Amino acid sequence: MRRASRKRSTLANRAIAASAALILGGGGLLAVNVYASAGEGWSNPEPAQSGQLRNTGQQMSTIDCPEVANDLPQEVPDSARQEVDRELAALDSQITDAYKRFADSKEQIAQDPNLAQNAILGPLKDKRLASIDRIAVAFDRVAERPQGLESLAPCALRADDNGGVGDDGQDGGDNGDGQGDNAGQDNGQDGDQGGDQGADQGGDQGGDQGDGNGDGGQNNGNGGQAGNGPNAADFVDIQSVQPNVQQPPQQRGASRGQFVTNCGTNENGKFNPDNVIVAPGVSNGAHHMHDYVGNQANDAFASDDDLARGQTTCQNQGDKSTYYWPVLRLQNGQNEADANADGGGKDSNVGEIQTPTEVSLKFVGSPVSKVTAMPRFLRIITGDAKAFTNGDANANASWSCTGFEDRQLKDKYPICPEGSQVVRTFNFQSCWDGQNTDSANHRTHVAFAQDNGACPNGFRAIPQLVQRIVYDVPPGPGFAVDSFPEQLHKPGTDHGDFINVFNSRLMKKVVACVNEGRQCT
Repeated sequence: MRRASRKRSTLANRAIAASAALILGGGGLLAVNVYASAGEGWSNPEPAQSGQLRNTGQQMSTIDCPEVANDLPQEVPDSARQEVDRELAALDSQITDAYKRFADSKEQIAQDPNLAQNAILGPLKDKRLASIDRIAVAFDRVAERPQGLESLAPCALRADDNGGVGDDGQDGGDNGDGQGDNAGQDNGQDGDQGGDQGADQGGDQGGDQGDGNGDGGQNNGNGGQAGNGPNAADFVDIQSVQPNVQQPPQQRGASRGQFVTNCGTNENGKFNPDNVIVAPGVSNGAHHMHDYVGNQANDAFASDDDLARGQTTCQNQGDKSTYYWPVLRLQNGQNEADANADGGGKDSNVGEIQTPTEVSLKFVGSPVSKVTAMPRFLRIITGDAKAFTNGDANANASWSCTGFEDRQLKDKYPICPEGSQVVRTFNFQSCWDGQNTDSANHRTHVAFAQDNGACPNGFRAIPQLVQRIVYDVPPGPGFAVDSFPEQLHKPGTDHGDFINVFNSRLMKKVVACVNEGRQCT
């Protein structure tokens, strides 16, 4: 795939002016209000069933469906797991397809809200019921049938919490969102001017490819945006954020060392829209593109044996682990080679994929105890790819800028000053149940340490993966992580995935380095 240019040009200067306008103009208040809620999670109002929110006139922007995986029994029988995973992936595809139909019909739905129920939500419910029934039957063959899953079939329409989606040529101007006025310079401007501003900050082609009124299909006035986010309210000036990082104090017996593994920045361009953890055996199970470093055998069909035999980009060949995360794209009107592919343009992910300038992978200890070795093929997912609709229970996004990393944002993208780069940090779960390498929802076999640094009862401390990814992108709005289409490219949906494929000798070294307070590679 074509790699994005690293050279700063007039694009950067335009972006600086645009972001300054966002901060100093109508966005000044926005920045203050954004920070007030940045650490408090996502509002998750009761979804509306029609085309508009009751009494507000706010236009619906996405489809909100309950997460079936979260209500499954804690353990899925081995003989049922393949069918269950396949149907869970089918549920995601059904939402994606319904969202596409919804996005194509927004104008008609705004005029006839009943159309949403009849043409989109009703058929989606029927398909979900069929998949949910197949999941229940898979359990019923070998274990107790889960009860009440059918109540999770209905979905609803909901509005973007930040207000407006910018594809009707009206809401975008009022809300400073994605119809091409990401800079938010004048909320009362019309679509043509918004398209021009979007082109200035997001790429010279944005205004031309968009039609100025925000409904330009794949590339509207936001300079390459797919029409489904993010919007200006998803960004905040990092300099307006107060320091908010706190670490529990280290106690006697803490494991103070760290082990660093260098696996590159995906310079060789390994991408796919699969997720072998969540949707094994399903192509395009993620509906968004992932960056991969480490193991090069990772795709939807990779078995543990495949990963064990795979090549690795890690300098230490004893580490064949796989590390992956959603790509970050510059929404500048310049499409990648995947513009017409699954996980790319077909799933509303457009723009140039950015190669990180730096990827740091380190394993650190516990502030209160020694750590124990993590089992081979342990799978850990941190964050929630569906946090926008699911809420923040499993969200773990962390956005900042170089020079400002004592200020972390959970549900906003940072606007970094000139000379500062965007940073994504993933602090993975550091406690393991001592038995399982995975679980039905891919979460309950691991846990985060408590506020005091100790693991919950029944869990033991393991080396904690801390993943730091740095990007050189123009200042201001104009970039986004890939997401499921209905998640609107929200920053809070950011997430990271890890499968431990350290050999036993190297894992022993990791544990010894961390427990003995040494710095190792």
